Amino acid sequence: MAKMMEVPENRLAGELFGTTRFSWLWAILRIYLGWTWFQSGWGKVGNPAWMETGAALRGFWTNAVQVEPSARIAFDWYRSFIQFLLDGGHYTWFAKLVVFGEIFVGLALILGAFTGIAAFFGGFMNFNFMMAGTASTNPLLYTIAILLMLAWKVAGWYGLDRWLLPKLGTPWGPVRTR
Repeated sequence: MAKMMEVPENRLAGELFGTTRFSWLWAILRIYLGWTWFQSGWGKVGNPAWMETGAALRGFWTNAVQVEPSARIAFDWYRSFIQFLLDGGHYTWFAKLVVFGEIFVGLALILGAFTGIAAFFGGFMNFNFMMAGTASTNPLLYTIAILLMLAWKVAGWYGLDRWLLPKLGTPWGPVRTR
């Protein structure tokens, strides 16, 4: 039978991601990322191309699946998935999902509520934008989301998570407050 071995935590990683000492840094990154998501979603709310017809998303997807002159989507399986969504007219409801997803992720990050979960969904959106061939600010936002996911226990310390997470019975003991 294999013997269990405990690998000690890296000291720097423990300080960054497991103590409230750097919560100020996570608050800055969290609010920046949240504001970016919120602004992006809120700017689409009054736009009929997003909220009524889905034409904006249809245009993005149509452009992304083009193979000539050079493919934006590098993976055929992802291109097939986007083509399936296009062919089925799913852009009409999916556009609203994008808009409200951006707003909800933004609000959760700004408020510091369920920070790790909000960062995951924000990162998932960034990942999909990048898979569809859009770089822009997505790599930076994706990286920040990953860092916030790693710091989920303390990234919302200056936010609602300070009270929400202990009330919900999170799987750890008291947070170290150095």
